[in-house]
Amino acid sequence: MAGLAVASEDENKFSSRFENVSEQYARDRILEFWGYHDSQGSDVYKNTIRLRYYQPLNINRFSGTLRLDTSYVREYGAGIPITSSDRYSESNTMLTFWGNHPNFLPRWGANLGARVIFPFGNNGQWAAGPQVGASFRPKGNNPLEITDFSPLARYIYGFDTKSNSFQVNPNQPSLIRNLQLYPTVGFRLSANTQLRLWDENGAVYNSAGGGWFVPIDAMMTHRVNKHFLFAVGASKQIIQSYLQYDWSVYSKVSFNF
Repeated sequence: MAGLAVASEDENKFSSRFENVSEQYARDRILEFWGYHDSQGSDVYKNTIRLRYYQPLNINRFSGTLRLDTSYVREYGAGIPITSSDRYSESNTMLTFWGNHPNFLPRWGANLGARVIFPFGNNGQWAAGPQVGASFRPKGNNPLEITDFSPLARYIYGFDTKSNSFQVNPNQPSLIRNLQLYPTVGFRLSANTQLRLWDENGAVYNSAGGGWFVPIDAMMTHRVNKHFLFAVGASKQIIQSYLQYDWSVYSKVSFNF
C-alpha cells in the first residue's frame, strides 16, 4: 500500500507541474523550406533540399494536422562510384497526419496518427506505420525555461511493390522495419528564440536486424514575426549499430499564413 501511495503522489506532482496540451493544434497553414548537409562516413556526403507543408484538419469534431514532405537529394564524395550521376534526384515523399476526436479515448490525453512513405526516387518501397504523441507545457514556476516536452513514437513498416522489385532495382535499400523515438523538449532562450532537442532527428531502433541509432540533435529557432521563423540545427550520432549518418547540419525558413 505504501508503494501505491508513493506512485500516486509522484503522479500528482507531475500533473501539478505540467499541463497536457496535446489537443492544441496549430490552425495556421505552414510552408517550410529545409536544407540538409549530411556526412554518411567513408568520404560520402549528401545534400538534401526539402519542402514541408502543414495543413490543419477539421473533419466534424476531429481536429488535427496533415503534413506533406517531399525532397531532392544529391550524394557525392570520393566514396561514390565515378559512374554515379552528379545531380539532385527525387527522394522520399511522405504524408503524415495526427489528431484526435473528443469521443475517442477522451482520457487518453494524446494524439494518434500515421505516416505513409511513397516509393519515389531511390527509396524503392512503400512504407507505412502508426504513431502516437503527446505534448506537455510547464505550469507555474519554471526555472529551466522549458517551453514544452513533446514525446513521439512511430513504427515504420516497409514493403516491396511489384513495379519495383529487387530484380528490377537491385540497388534499392533493405525493407524498413524500425521504431522511431523523439523525446522532444524545448527551452526558451528569449521571447522569440528557442533551443529544441531531438525535434528534427530522433533515435531509431532497427527491429528487422537489431541495432540502434541514437543522435544528439539540437535546433535553434527564432521567430521574426507572426508569419516568419527561421532555424539552424545540427545532429551527431553517439550510438550507431544501425547505420544512418555520421553528422548532419541543417536549416529552415518557415512561413505561417
